[in-house]
Amino acid sequence: MAPLDAAALAGSTEGMAALRRLVDEVLRAAQAGARRRGGPVAAGGPAAVAERNSDLLAHVLPLEGLSDTEALVPLAEAFAWGSVDLASPSTAAFLQCPPLTVAAAADLVVSTFNQSVDVWDSGPFPMELEKAVFEQLRVLTGLPEGTTGVMTPGGSIANLLAVIIARDVRGSALCGVGLTEEGLQATPRRLRVVCSREAHISVDRAIAAAGLGNAAAVVVETGADGRMSAGAVHAALAALPADHVPFALLATAGTTDLGAVDDLPALAELAHARGMWFHVDAAYGAGMLFSPRMRPLFAGIEQADSITLDLHKFAWQPASSSVLLVRDGRHFRPLRREAAYLNPRDDEQAGLPNQLGHTLETTRRADVLKVAASFRCLGRRGMAELIDHCHAMARHAERLVAGHPRLRAAAPVTLTRLVFRYLPRRPELNDQVNAGLRRRLLTEGSAVIGRTTRVVEGAERTHLKLTVINPMTTTQDIENLVAGIVAAGEAEERAIQEQGRR
Repeated sequence: MAPLDAAALAGSTEGMAALRRLVDEVLRAAQAGARRRGGPVAAGGPAAVAERNSDLLAHVLPLEGLSDTEALVPLAEAFAWGSVDLASPSTAAFLQCPPLTVAAAADLVVSTFNQSVDVWDSGPFPMELEKAVFEQLRVLTGLPEGTTGVMTPGGSIANLLAVIIARDVRGSALCGVGLTEEGLQATPRRLRVVCSREAHISVDRAIAAAGLGNAAAVVVETGADGRMSAGAVHAALAALPADHVPFALLATAGTTDLGAVDDLPALAELAHARGMWFHVDAAYGAGMLFSPRMRPLFAGIEQADSITLDLHKFAWQPASSSVLLVRDGRHFRPLRREAAYLNPRDDEQAGLPNQLGHTLETTRRADVLKVAASFRCLGRRGMAELIDHCHAMARHAERLVAGHPRLRAAAPVTLTRLVFRYLPRRPELNDQVNAGLRRRLLTEGSAVIGRTTRVVEGAERTHLKLTVINPMTTTQDIENLVAGIVAAGEAEERAIQEQGRR
């Protein structure tokens, strides 16, 4: 490639013209790659993906540079071929959404201008746009005026920030020590965080990363429906030694497996009566708040001190588009730092805002643009219609499973996820067949479904998961997918039997 010129810099006027040309070529290559894939995932498994692209992978850093087209077009074709097709109705494993076209286009604008939403002079309009989006999310969740937020690179980071803030705000108050200044070593008392057995893995990691240690998690068992109750939390708190200080209660609104929503009103009342921070991890469920029909499931979320929302789930955004809302914006104070080269006090006094005190990040991508574009494109009613449709398709899958003799659901559908298992004719093969049929579908390239474990008659058994997050899914798509799962289960049973006879 020749030395860089203006056309190589995306944000320049020349660069945008070059970008338009390059995007057309890249999209043609990506379409070709997707057509060659032929299904929701490339057949053959990891070895096939690596082998097909071995030459490309071996020359990622050549001695001499290539033109932009030569560099990117083959990668785009390989990327599309080797990607999971999230727009396929046979992709139903994770809460990984097919992004809206308008959001993907907005993402290109974000990358082109590369703004950073940390200080006003690094991203003037994105900083104002975040305020507008947070206000709409405040109204959506029912939180009061004075609520503010921050966009984060995923719900895991939002949960971590919530634990850190809760530690320094409520932990300090309950221990009588300024933990932001003095640190955990300043108190002989042991800080504890209460969460359910069904809490997301990020909660456990957040507790450890906040310096509290793995032992700080007080894990509460849930009912068969996956919900954490106030009674179970009360019993867990009553069993704690006197020197243990529970400073935060972390509830879930949409658990990872069953999509269960904890008893938010009762948990909020309990937490606040004890002076605890009440955080709701609604990474999965928050998008459901757009639907008037689904909204009653989340009663009590408006009493939270903080809420995690993942808009790259049920707002169909390219990753990442997560938000942490905090009921009282002043509680972000533990994260506040001042640097002369970023946010000098006189700049703030002169009216130049910054968001540095709301996050652990400095450079922060302007992901808010794609969110705002999608909100404007769909509106409240459009969002609600897509959510209600996904819920209806999950309920249709539930009915199919209930009506099939070789399938059994672990629990009723709450949001858009169904956990179930294939019932082999020899029950002792449950784990082997269910794990194997999922891998069979993947290797064939015919479907992508999830897996987990659930307790059945006192023992953990491998289960399968269908997650309906594609708003274009039809009843016929669901019927085809369930039929394919049954066929894969039967094939896996036969293969195991044949292997046993050898």
